[in-house]
Amino acid sequence: MRRAAPLLLVLASCWNGSGSDYMKQPLVPDEERASLEYTRPQGPNVQRRSHTIGQPPQKEERDRTGGGGRVLGMWRNTYYDFPREADHTGDLVSLMNASCEPIGKVPKGFHDAVCVQGSGSLKRGGTVSFAKRDCACAELCPRTNQKICFDALDPAAFPWGRGASGKAIAPLRSVAADLSVVPMGAVLYISELDGVPRGEGPNDGASDGCFVVEDKGLKVQGQHVDIFTGHPSQTARLERTLPSNQGVTVVVDAPKCAHLAKR
Repeated sequence: MRRAAPLLLVLASCWNGSGSDYMKQPLVPDEERASLEYTRPQGPNVQRRSHTIGQPPQKEERDRTGGGGRVLGMWRNTYYDFPREADHTGDLVSLMNASCEPIGKVPKGFHDAVCVQGSGSLKRGGTVSFAKRDCACAELCPRTNQKICFDALDPAAFPWGRGASGKAIAPLRSVAADLSVVPMGAVLYISELDGVPRGEGPNDGASDGCFVVEDKGLKVQGQHVDIFTGHPSQTARLERTLPSNQGVTVVVDAPKCAHLAKR
């Protein structure tokens, strides 16, 4: 009879390894966007903790919940962001609206990013966000095998695109969640992201750890929070310090975040 220890070691290596299929699973919400695939960072600056996703945190972690609130437990964490057409070059393809009229020609790399992430910015100005799937006139999205049409939005009203709530989303403020677990508009406190820099500049400030559920996703299910980061470089920074799937403490009714309750 085979002993259980080798099996446990195999399972542990699958969780911690950079080649884990679970880590690379695309996270495709209703807007057909997904977190970009990253290799799990290695090195002394990468934060690592031992816990079980879906279980309440240990007492020392409960004490970091912003002075109160109800701890929902350890949730799976992932990130999504806001591609920019200006960051892409190459062959041009049409970005179509819901009436099958062209919004414009964009590099294929940008199309393939925005059809996954759901929103993005155009080089000429303006933003686009998901309108509907199964558009016969649209280019095929290679990551999702869907044909996505978009809405052209006013950049003043939607500088970072639009979430499933219909409202403008904001970096390190908006998140996607399973609406059967927490409702749209729910305010969450995530202690691990309290104090995370919002950018690289000295005047960019830091996150207060408070977030609002303003998006949802087909594969954002159960105890899973998908955090909107804004620019892809912010996603990369967070992946180095708090990698996807490491797990975060999610709290509701935290007094620190009461100012967002009517957002």
